[in-house]
Amino acid sequence: MGIFTVFFGRGYRRPLVKWLQVGRFLIQNFGCRATQADGAALAALLHRQGLSPAAEARNADLVVLNTCTVTAAADEDVRQAVRRVHRENPEARILVTGCYAQRAPDEIASLPGVTWVVGNSLKTRIPEIIGEQEPHAPYHGQIHVGDIFAPYEFLTAPVEDAAGDRTRPNLKIQDGCGNRCSFCVIPSVRGRSRSAPAEQVVGQVAALAGRYREVVLSGINLGRWGRDAGGMRLAGLLRRLLDETPVERLRLSSIEPMDYSDELLELMASSPRIAPHVHAPLQSASDSVLRRMRRRYRQRHYADRILKARRLMPDAAIGADVMVGFPGETDAEFEENRRFIESTPFTYLHVFTYSERPGTPAADMPAPVPVRARKERNRVLRELGAAKNLEFRRRMVGRSLSVVTLGQDRVALSGNYLKVELTRSRPANRLLNVAIGAVSPHALLEHDPLRIV
Repeated sequence: MGIFTVFFGRGYRRPLVKWLQVGRFLIQNFGCRATQADGAALAALLHRQGLSPAAEARNADLVVLNTCTVTAAADEDVRQAVRRVHRENPEARILVTGCYAQRAPDEIASLPGVTWVVGNSLKTRIPEIIGEQEPHAPYHGQIHVGDIFAPYEFLTAPVEDAAGDRTRPNLKIQDGCGNRCSFCVIPSVRGRSRSAPAEQVVGQVAALAGRYREVVLSGINLGRWGRDAGGMRLAGLLRRLLDETPVERLRLSSIEPMDYSDELLELMASSPRIAPHVHAPLQSASDSVLRRMRRRYRQRHYADRILKARRLMPDAAIGADVMVGFPGETDAEFEENRRFIESTPFTYLHVFTYSERPGTPAADMPAPVPVRARKERNRVLRELGAAKNLEFRRRMVGRSLSVVTLGQDRVALSGNYLKVELTRSRPANRLLNVAIGAVSPHALLEHDPLRIV
């Protein structure tokens, strides 16, 4: 599959259309880091076409909803957003794009106020699609959705626009997924795995390093970076970034457990410039559930990777996505999952309740778990995750941690993914060491000699 990059040079600007030449736009992102990165790229495309960002939907001429569709709740969030925008600003043109748009364009196009529905493969054509609209045309629900498995442009933002309002820019270097998990719609809305070229990634990170202390590398299936090209793998790319750029801290977003190779884990452990942070989706620790999910590992394989990560990085953040209520999940299978999580050195959990996705094999599986049981299992694991996070944070008291300041309410983020409440305001986007004095309900507290314990 060919790889194309939308990457406009500095200073390029062309008015979009007369009715939007002095218009304002707002982009609202839903879902994962890759979606957030796409949103930054879309903002750059629109800004360079002559539009200016609006602070809120009621002041925008164009509202872009960049969507997720991983759960039914994600879909409902988008529908509510459409209704809210149309109610607050009936004159605004609403464009819905992203994964939900790719999966169910007709469903979205029927919503009042939606002017355009644009699938993932045509995101880079959004300025052109908008430009074809007459200023006061009564068009509604125009659908622009292409073949997600055909070659299409790899959407990425110009470096100067990649971060948006963030102090930790999120750079998407991989898109799509070749896995076929029985519960997941992502391959059908994102297409095959595709990698941004190594030279491009090195150039972007080098430029971002001049402005930001931490850069987050993201993707739909990040651990597969480079495999579609048949050459360098993710560990090799990281070595290049460490050798050829001045970036002070790299952070990796979610990576499938079996893509945490020995080489990758050892590199992460050996470099202080890579955040000690491992996020490996688990979904379930029951082998029978994993088989029904069509996951490519079993409990023992997952444990091997996590325990190796902990041996190499004793203070690393180790997180997992966990799903409860998958079709046929028995009390015994859930309990096996719970016991594994309890005994494994996780520091946080993202717990999801199974949601039927139309068109996936799991949606037609027998023995659905009652909704009440799903909610109860979710509660149990969330409480377990919170307890493990509190235990991890307590271990950090009396230590010094490297943090990046976020510039929000005296908050910083440690290399091992813990929120730190600072004793005083500090400028955003600074990398510094802070002494940890105590824990709060959801964070760490910087040591304050005046604090009474």
